[in-house]
Amino acid sequence: MNPSRAAFLLASALTFTSVGLAQSPASYDPLKTFAPLTLPDPVNSYRSSNGAPGPQYWQNRADYELHATIDTANKVLTGTEVITYTNNSPDTLTSLWLNLEQNTYRQNSRAAAFASSGRHARKTTEFTAGYTLDSVEVQPLGKAAKAQTVVSDTRLQIQLPEALALPHGAKLRVLIHYSYPIPGLFGGRTSWGMAKQGEIYDLAQWYPRLCVYDDLHGWDTQPYLDNEFYLEYGNFDYFVTVPANMIVAGSGELVNATEVLSKPELARIAEARKSDKTVMIRTAEDAAAAVAAKPSGTKTWHFAMENTRDVSFSASATFLWDAARMNIAAGAGHPAHAALAQSVYPVESAGDAAWGRSTEYLKDSVEHFSARWYPYPYPNAINVAGFSSGMEYPAILFDGIDDKGKELFWITAHEIGHTWFPMIMGFNERRNAWMDEGFNTFIDTFESDEFEGGIDGPKRDSEYAPGGGAPADEIVKVLANPAAPIILTRADAIQEKYRHSVTYFKSAFGLTLLREDILGPERFDFAFRRFIRDWAFKHPSPSDFFRAMESEGGEDLSYFWRGWYFNNWQLDLAVTDAQYVDGDPAKGLRVTVANQGQLLLPATLRVEREGGQPIEVKIPVETWMQNTTHTFLVDTTTRVTAVTLDPEHKIPDSDRSNNTFTVPR
Repeated sequence: MNPSRAAFLLASALTFTSVGLAQSPASYDPLKTFAPLTLPDPVNSYRSSNGAPGPQYWQNRADYELHATIDTANKVLTGTEVITYTNNSPDTLTSLWLNLEQNTYRQNSRAAAFASSGRHARKTTEFTAGYTLDSVEVQPLGKAAKAQTVVSDTRLQIQLPEALALPHGAKLRVLIHYSYPIPGLFGGRTSWGMAKQGEIYDLAQWYPRLCVYDDLHGWDTQPYLDNEFYLEYGNFDYFVTVPANMIVAGSGELVNATEVLSKPELARIAEARKSDKTVMIRTAEDAAAAVAAKPSGTKTWHFAMENTRDVSFSASATFLWDAARMNIAAGAGHPAHAALAQSVYPVESAGDAAWGRSTEYLKDSVEHFSARWYPYPYPNAINVAGFSSGMEYPAILFDGIDDKGKELFWITAHEIGHTWFPMIMGFNERRNAWMDEGFNTFIDTFESDEFEGGIDGPKRDSEYAPGGGAPADEIVKVLANPAAPIILTRADAIQEKYRHSVTYFKSAFGLTLLREDILGPERFDFAFRRFIRDWAFKHPSPSDFFRAMESEGGEDLSYFWRGWYFNNWQLDLAVTDAQYVDGDPAKGLRVTVANQGQLLLPATLRVEREGGQPIEVKIPVETWMQNTTHTFLVDTTTRVTAVTLDPEHKIPDSDRSNNTFTVPR
């Protein structure tokens, strides 16, 4: 990605005027592309016309106290939770809905019937019993009462009697005692597995979690089919009890460090908080000694995290542990501050070629994302090498034991990037995975370009450009596939073979086009940062994003939203003719360009001159608002050798065979 490209085009030496029209190619209909666009979510007092939260925007809140114990012999987690739920909506609630994602591993789950291949295959071959709910109570005004409950697949409904209905501004406590068998490697996002020296437990979706009640859908209760999450924000106070020789790496701040860590470990953490270089907290020798020791009893690790939508943790006796200080730049009204980057990994992952640099990658990514987009809000960021590889939760990442080199850098940057999307920006991933994965893939490219001068960049050949070519040429393959879903397809309905190319790649490249070719970096960055700042720790919708970028970006972008997000339209610009005025090179050159596709984007026309610098002509989308061809007068007094559309392959032109016209002598 070249941040200066848009500025270069705007500063190009050119003069052009429209001097003629030609017959329209039948494939392009201007009235279709430029028709009025009605966005899915209307403007009202909750969501404003400028894409910001409205004056009466509201969202509910869920605060948690959690207690969990891991039975390593039987591979069972037993837990108790107290949820304090606040109804800030204007409605009176007569029920509460919670997510029970561990039920996805049941043999009769909807997820088991959902798919039998790709990343879902584990659900049709290995199973667990899911959640056992020993008791569910509600507690208004300090008085507990047994609730009427209904379990529906991966959801729990708590039906409130009239006396317990929850009006605007009211709070209700929910007490749940539960347990579930921890899935093995088939668990995917949460699992236990055997490393070289012992077990690693990656625990996610480990407690019943409140569904979101919002102004768009009421209770948003889509079943868990592996397309991630949509959760309320709140404060978390949680306790994890494990065998005494294990360490626990968890979301948030470790509250009782003096109770669970040794004096040498405490001293090393204190050193790491002051160090920009990685400091070992638990060495290979320390881990080996812990594994060899028979655990006598248990330890309880106490963590706290504020203003988050979730917490997760990992536990193992095998972990090495290192850390370094992160320097978070001031921004969005937040002062500069320090946080702690940490990594835990088994001995087989150690070394500078692998996880020995994880904390360095994590630190650099957080610092750059904070400076460019929005300050990192949490006290810690932790990268875990385990068996639930490539998954993100607030302030903690689950990555692979075998990751190393560029792959470890890329996956670390990508997973911690999810702190911004969707941990800070509370997107509905169950419906709009493209906002989560695509936005994050987009910001990844900056980190790959910046880390050590781009030594691990550009990140274009995996998530960003699957075929390894220029992104614009790669995305043409997606646009040309009649079976490919549109970006605005419900996440669960996107088949695995298209999930990556549409949800990650097309979404990310749409932001690149918006930044580099449509708005330019100055306008895009201002609008995008404003969107993040306005919706931090809230629940923006696609319509909010579209309106925010139009309002702050200063453009009517309905043609782009319609072509790129609502459809899989294709772009095909062609140079159909180039002739000197009156046959005299000294009088200038007339260049005729035709639009033969329904998708529109600004384009660049390069005029190559004999013995001189080329002229760059900017072709705006308004060129095609009423016409399908335009003839431009290029102010040149010398001979021209050729005229080329999009010479640097920045936009996804579906047929480049008609992009160059050789000018006869």
